[in-house]
Amino acid sequence: MSKEEIFTKIRDILADNFEVDKEKITDETDFKSDLDADSIDLVEFILQLEDEFGAEISDEDAEKIKTVGDAVNYVADHQK
Repeated sequence: MSKEEIFTKIRDILADNFEVDKEKITDETDFKSDLDADSIDLVEFILQLEDEFGAEISDEDAEKIKTVGDAVNYVADHQK
């Protein structure tokens, strides 16, 4: 799966979860400052990433995922 395809899926998940316009989500979108996500939102998002992409994301790795670009890169680097 290409990074563009991964980005599109992640963007769709975020648009649904945070009720934000898809067009406003970029690689630089920060979960906390741009989407006002709290820790519960982030845990739910990580669980959705695991379900969507079939990846296990450790708590340590999840803490490093701060932006949409971080999430895209993580999924791309850990594809099976």
